[in-house]
Amino acid sequence: MLLQIGPQMSQSLACGGSEQISGIDIQLSRKYHTTNKFSTTKDFPQPVEEKVGTFTKIIEAMGFTGPLKYSKWKIKIAALRMYTSCVKKTDFEEFFLRCQMPDTFNSWFLITLLHVWMCLVRMKQEGRTGKYMCRIIVHFMWEDVEQRGRVMGVNPYILKKNMMVMTNNFYAAILGYDEGILSDDHGLAAALWRTFFNQKCEDPRQLELLVEYVRKQIQYLDSMNGEDLLLTGEVSWRPLVEKNPQSVLKPHSPVYNDEGL
Repeated sequence: MLLQIGPQMSQSLACGGSEQISGIDIQLSRKYHTTNKFSTTKDFPQPVEEKVGTFTKIIEAMGFTGPLKYSKWKIKIAALRMYTSCVKKTDFEEFFLRCQMPDTFNSWFLITLLHVWMCLVRMKQEGRTGKYMCRIIVHFMWEDVEQRGRVMGVNPYILKKNMMVMTNNFYAAILGYDEGILSDDHGLAAALWRTFFNQKCEDPRQLELLVEYVRKQIQYLDSMNGEDLLLTGEVSWRPLVEKNPQSVLKPHSPVYNDEGL
């Protein structure tokens, strides 16, 4: 469910790939973000196939969510934590530097959206419960984007208009990333060039770096236990540039109590 900024978002910026959203042409203050050969798609686990009863099929066909593996409030808490990991555990400064991106709201959004998408790819493998968690993650993302726009003093009318444009482009971009990850490195590079860099990057080294980052991060997320992700939502991210490429190891399982917290 990523972003390909359309012409409505106006003026383009060089190789960093972010464009200024109308009414949000503002440099981000540091308080808006915190800085503190890989497997191919065919090697990834396939989504869990769940058997559901007739009643569940009927209520879900009507647009409601049927019974899940875990309670919805636990999934919502885990989803919030997972989205928070996308904005609190990502080194935005390193992306700005190595991808030559301006320190703007739109650059922050493009980087955040890339990490949200990777979380969605992973959680879709966890059956109906994972797909429900995906919807909640996206919900929290839009709430955060809207709140940040308000804090930055964007006119409410302009913010609402831009949110509609961003939402439409979000789903189109997600499809592009999904097609890219299912393709070879050339296909993934093309998707990142169109979306993350907004067709403005002319340095192949930046594309190569980002393709490698996405591949290794997807592999790293796949190594995390699905049950732990559903119950805790705790996700960590590999560095954009690895000091030791062989250090991509299976992460430790998170610790949570009997309530799944």
